[in-house]
Amino acid sequence: MNKYKDKKICFGIIVGTRGFFNPDLAKQGRKELLSLLDELDYDYFIPAENETPNGAIETLKDARLCADLFNKNNQKIDGIIVVLPNFGDELGVVNAITLSGLHVPVLVQACNDDIHKVDIYNRRDAFCGKISVCNNLYQYNIPFTDTSLHTCDIKSDTFKKDLDYFGRVCRIVKGISGMRIGAIGTRPAAFQTVRFSEKILQANGITVVPVDLSEIIGRAEKLDRRSKDVLNKLEIIRNYGNIPGDIHEENVLKQAKLSVVIDTWMAENELDASAIQCWESVQHNYGCATCLSMSLMGEDRMPSACEVDITGAVSMYVLLLASGNPPGFLDWNNNYKDEMNKCVNTHCSNYPRSFMGNTIEISNLDILGETIGREKCFGAIKGHVAPGPMTFFRISTDDVKGTIKGYLGQGEFTDDPFDMDGGIAVCKVNDLREILAYICQNGFEHHIAMARSYCAGIIKEAVTTYLHWDLKDFTVT
Repeated sequence: MNKYKDKKICFGIIVGTRGFFNPDLAKQGRKELLSLLDELDYDYFIPAENETPNGAIETLKDARLCADLFNKNNQKIDGIIVVLPNFGDELGVVNAITLSGLHVPVLVQACNDDIHKVDIYNRRDAFCGKISVCNNLYQYNIPFTDTSLHTCDIKSDTFKKDLDYFGRVCRIVKGISGMRIGAIGTRPAAFQTVRFSEKILQANGITVVPVDLSEIIGRAEKLDRRSKDVLNKLEIIRNYGNIPGDIHEENVLKQAKLSVVIDTWMAENELDASAIQCWESVQHNYGCATCLSMSLMGEDRMPSACEVDITGAVSMYVLLLASGNPPGFLDWNNNYKDEMNKCVNTHCSNYPRSFMGNTIEISNLDILGETIGREKCFGAIKGHVAPGPMTFFRISTDDVKGTIKGYLGQGEFTDDPFDMDGGIAVCKVNDLREILAYICQNGFEHHIAMARSYCAGIIKEAVTTYLHWDLKDFTVT
């Protein structure tokens, strides 16, 4: 099961109110919020309207009722939304959260006052109340996310965007805290750069599940070429990109069987992403590349990283959860003429089709094919990545410090020509020299994950506020 595609975001809802403010404001705010969540297709849990006075949370009794509901549904709730249609009761809010036992992202919203309705019956004072609520969250060490404006209307486009932003933050935090990642094979001996600490990842809720590459190859060799799964995969491959006429059908079949086995193993182990020993064992001992299998998984929202770069695969998964778009996995690879803010990022490649943004060719690995024989190397995704916005992100485990560290930024893919084989992305990134210096000085890998959208702010919020990873943000605002 692909958890990314199957899971809708679910919120726990706290509507705040304070006794000497008009309770009708809380009733109306509740109604507007639930209508908006239904419109945007979010799931949610909130105490029934008749279970508390005015359908809101104020007293300790109210808070216990709300907390009990949240606790019973703790596996379903991805984040908590606090709305303040009036000043709100700070203790009601903080008690509901702490008593629930949930450790999920929290969004705090406060409603605008209408300057023509600030009499004793219509004033909200949520502008002030929000400060008090946030003060208590700080005291209780509860991290939270602010709305883009201090106060806003629940029905506003601003708040709709805030909900989308917050939902993606929740998706990252929930996805990472229970992530399961497959390590298919061992890293190539020459790639010490991709070593990582499995224990540090586990301390952050990320489980690594290894399998020997021989087991995958053995299962692929035993597959009946006429099986339904293999025939279906062959059809998918033929419709996925352009395969040159000189590619032997037997090599396409090998790739299909390998994909079926990897898909089955991923499903058996309930994995979200993978990193694969993509050379040279599989080429010598089985007779094809792994790139196409990895690309197909990526397109199906299960990212797969090269050279058993496990932390690279985690980086890809974060980008997927933030953007909703299948990410690519690239090398920081070449300068672009003498343009200091441009470079060329490449891989052989395993890019998902939609990451390319253009028609793809599926053929043989070039450099490795020249070395060990092209007949062993079918399955590379080739083409020039289409121009458009781009976010890049990379994490690494720092064994000396016992932490996860990362860097983040945005740029763009360009349509500048570059005559080289494989998957090619010409990138424009402001302050590129500073970024490359940071990568070198702080022991980061040469691999980088990229997604086709701007989502750096979402990642920064999730990583720094809730996951507490060390992050260097190169985003230019």
